[in-house]
Amino acid sequence: MINLSNKVKISENHEPIIIAEISGNHAGSKKRFLQLIKSACLNGADLIKIQTYEPEDITLNKSYGNFKIKKGIWKGKKLWDLYKKACTPFAWHNDAFKIAKKYNKILFSSPFSIRAVDFLEKFNCKLYKIASFEITDYKLINYIASKKKPIIISTGMASLKEIRKAILIIKKYHEKIIILNCVSNYPTKLREINLERIKELQRKFPKYFIGLSDHTNDIYSSIAALSFDIVVIEKHFNLKDKKETPDSTFSILPNQLLKLKEISKEIFLSRTNKLKKSNNQNKILRRSIFAIKNIKKGEKLNENNINTLRPSVGICASDYFKILKKKLKRDIKAGDPILKKDII
Repeated sequence: MINLSNKVKISENHEPIIIAEISGNHAGSKKRFLQLIKSACLNGADLIKIQTYEPEDITLNKSYGNFKIKKGIWKGKKLWDLYKKACTPFAWHNDAFKIAKKYNKILFSSPFSIRAVDFLEKFNCKLYKIASFEITDYKLINYIASKKKPIIISTGMASLKEIRKAILIIKKYHEKIIILNCVSNYPTKLREINLERIKELQRKFPKYFIGLSDHTNDIYSSIAALSFDIVVIEKHFNLKDKKETPDSTFSILPNQLLKLKEISKEIFLSRTNKLKKSNNQNKILRRSIFAIKNIKKGEKLNENNINTLRPSVGICASDYFKILKKKLKRDIKAGDPILKKDII
């Protein structure tokens, strides 16, 4: 189990943790950024995740070759310009952590540089996430792992070999690792989500917790994934005004986040193998064996003087054939249960 707080525990024995990813949905507005965190806190998120970088932490200010995006929802944009628009300025972080603390929620981040990690350490960040595109940045992974905080690894585009390599680096420091199945298409179509890969990750990495980073634009695939015993679901999160942002096409709204939390909790409770006390109490409505005629001491029990009826107060109905032709130690009146102590 990874214990983050009294309320947030990552384990197969606890309901799945729901992560609201703010990402670039702030659209460059600090006010909106803080509104997103508050809304996530109030609408079912167990953890709120941000991304800690400024454009210089990720790329160079160039416009040739692959510095320009050639396809997808960001086609034609320079990497620098995209990250400048989507980044969460370092200056916003202090207020972000304050709001999360106010609502007794845990805020954490994906750092995209060494300086971002050092900056987040000032806020005593409780865990970190390695983004899918950074899974081969072993220098960054090593530095994050050296802080000995729990680490979430997103695995979009990653081969099993690349996942193993990242884990080996982290294992030098600790094994508090959560692996997220992820498809790095934005948005991800339902036919692309490939939930069966969760089973593969569970088989290949049985020592670690497995979850889902879901980039579809609804909660259907997240709900379906609950049947795979995942411990974490991460969804990009936007405000109900549906403002167009870099991530808006694959983000869910407050009512969907709250619904996902409620459904995940109910599904977890429905799958538990612990019998509830109320269920056991209903056993009284099972059948037991009763006398349907007055029966004398020494008289044999037969199908004409006993029957199986509710409630369960005498010998269980399952023993009906065992007690046929048995004799009684005492007189039994019609309507009385047959007890084990009455049988010779």
